[in-house]
Amino acid sequence: MDPKGKKVLIADDEPDILEIVHYNLSKEGYEVVTAKDGEDALVKAKSTKPDLIILDIMMPRKNGMEVCEILRAQPAFKDVLIIFLTALNDESNHIKGLETGADDYISKPISPKVLVSRVNAIFRRVNKGPEGKALKIDNLSIDAERYEVMVSDKNIILAKKEFELLFLLASRPGRVFLRNEILNQVWGNDVIVGDRTIDVHIRKVRQKLGLDCITTIKGVGYKFDM
Repeated sequence: MDPKGKKVLIADDEPDILEIVHYNLSKEGYEVVTAKDGEDALVKAKSTKPDLIILDIMMPRKNGMEVCEILRAQPAFKDVLIIFLTALNDESNHIKGLETGADDYISKPISPKVLVSRVNAIFRRVNKGPEGKALKIDNLSIDAERYEVMVSDKNIILAKKEFELLFLLASRPGRVFLRNEILNQVWGNDVIVGDRTIDVHIRKVRQKLGLDCITTIKGVGYKFDM
């Protein structure tokens, strides 16, 4: 994965954090933009169009979750990668963050090596993308090249991980995908996420599609069945 040309926006109210992230990602080859609070992050995101946004959860003038929610509500930012920086280890906060549209978490205090590794890993997953091109099942259409989902000719906006999860399940209707299999294929081995991550994303996909097409196989996994 070549980081050249990839733009990363980092928003944090701690100058030392901004300096550490800026230095290490710039050294890796990324173009880095910094923001000092939530409002500044929104302005910089709109003006610079980053490929990845790293948001501190506890920021003044709109916290990271508020910024994420605002950006995810805009079509221009539905596919932008978002990682939270957090010192909060409460599982409920992690779940809430995923529900707002975050793709990953990095815990504080920050390890520069871990930071670079996680950023590289998330870009590798994106570059790999879902296999295949398009699926058409009844009134549901999924276009992998455009990352576009249509239900009865209505465009459904899904976050990138939500799309990849749906595409995986819909690619083999009726097949039960084990939870570990879903984690490996959608999130990859480079990122540490838990079972609740799948549950949150499944719930979001169901809500957005408005279709009863994803069945939970209790204690096993999920399958796509219209």
